[in-house]
Parts: sequence; C-alpha cells; structure tokens
Amino acid sequence: MTATSAAPPRQLAALNPIQQLKAGHLPRRLVQLYVGLILYGASMGLMIQGNLGLDPWDVLHSGIIKHVPLSFGTVVIVMSFVVLLAWIPLRQWPGLGTVSNAIVIGLATDLTLATVDRPDALWLRIVFMLAGVVVNALAGALYIGAQFGPGPRDGLMTGLVRRTGLSVRLVRTTLEITVVAVGFLLGGVIGIGTVVYALSIGPLLHLLLPLFTVRLNTEPTD
Repeated sequence: MTATSAAPPRQLAALNPIQQLKAGHLPRRLVQLYVGLILYGASMGLMIQGNLGLDPWDVLHSGIIKHVPLSFGTVVIVMSFVVLLAWIPLRQWPGLGTVSNAIVIGLATDLTLATVDRPDALWLRIVFMLAGVVVNALAGALYIGAQFGPGPRDGLMTGLVRRTGLSVRLVRTTLEITVVAVGFLLGGVIGIGTVVYALSIGPLLHLLLPLFTVRLNTEPTD
C-alpha cells in the first residue's frame, strides 16, 4: 500500500495500556495480535530447523540453551522478562501485546520445534530459512499493527532512543551487534540466514506494516 494525498499512511499510536484497550476494533486487533505472535514463533522454529543461521536475538537464545537445561522457547520467555526489567529505568509501560509477546512466541516456537522435523536436504533447509524470514516479517506486521504495545526487545530499543536521543539506526545496530557477539561467544548459531534476515527484515516489514496497521478511534478520520 503506497501513500497518496487522499489516503495518508496509518501511523502507530503512542498509547498507554488503558488507551490501547479503549482504542476500538478490539476483536479484530486481538485476533491479529495473537495470530501474529503465533506466526512469529513458528517463523523462529522454521529458521532453527533450517539450521542456516538465526536472527540476532535468536543467536543469543541458541547460545544460552547450550549452557542451561531449558527448551529454546523457555529461554525466549525468560529472556523476554529479563529484557522487561530494563524497561524500569527507561520508564516504559508494557501493554497487553508486550506481555503476550513475552509468553506466546516462546510457546509457539517450542510447538513448532516439536512438530516440524529438521530436513536433511540443503534445498529444503534453504526453503525453511527463507520462509522463516518472510513469515517473521508478516507476523511482525500483524502484531505491531494491532497496536497493543511493542515487544520486550523492540520496546528496549525505542526506550533507549527516547532516553538517549540517539538514532533508531544506531541503537538498533548496537543492540543487535551486542546480542550476536554474546550469542556467538556462547556458541549460538550464525550463518547465511543471519545475514539474509538482517538485510531483508527491514524492507519486508516496511512493505507489510502499512497493510496491517489498524486505524484506531484515537486517530483523525480522513
């Protein structure tokens, strides 16, 4: 969807948790939120089973599971709440989408890993990796567009941007380089999938997010 003079692009609203629930279109937004989170977990499972490299935060998660007796999804959930602790000094308020993100994605990832086998053929592993990236972008557009608050990791980024005055690009790049470095040192999975994700997730999300951003009752009508 491209912007025109008659139909400006929908913007993500800055709302507190109560305002998010009162902003209208609640049934549609709830369905979109949870479909997005489930698909997000499934996309992570596909990239893990493709075994060609993971996105930056999952590089960290894959490194951690080599040192603790926990499932991948459980580590995702635990790390989500660890990241949420960093919201406290940033004075960020979690929304329904934030808490749901912290829990549902990890559960969906474990379910995918339990039901989808890792393929042996390289071409099928490539399909898994590419499908994981595309589904991840679609899932992100769905849950972000539902406007129930950012996920723990996205909120950490936006909170740091707001508190430090630094650019989104610099903060996001610094965070992702840091988690990849720590994940690599812990034995996390880095590969071509990591590069493909880093190069394509931004443009894909930029393309898909306007299609799924729900216009809230707090926004002015055209």
